[in-house]
Amino acid sequence: MSSETPDADEDFAEATLTQAIENQIESGEPPAALATYNKLTLVGYEREDILNLMAHVLAMEIDAMLEQDRPFDGPWYESALRTLPELPQAR
Repeated sequence: MSSETPDADEDFAEATLTQAIENQIESGEPPAALATYNKLTLVGYEREDILNLMAHVLAMEIDAMLEQDRPFDGPWYESALRTLPELPQAR
């Protein structure tokens, strides 16, 4: 294994999360994704920063799902998105 593998994995995970957020914004599902994007745009956040914040919240929920062996918690996710730019507490 090369020393670049962890970075490559991290980059892939980040790109995948960002793509998922872009898909949510485009589809309007969940509704909080587009609402959050619009809110943060209105208060002056750059697109890349918004996507990073939203991807961070998605990563938190995915990590919690895997750790707790449970389904995706859509209500928590939408609530956490709506609190941005404040990051939610760790789950």
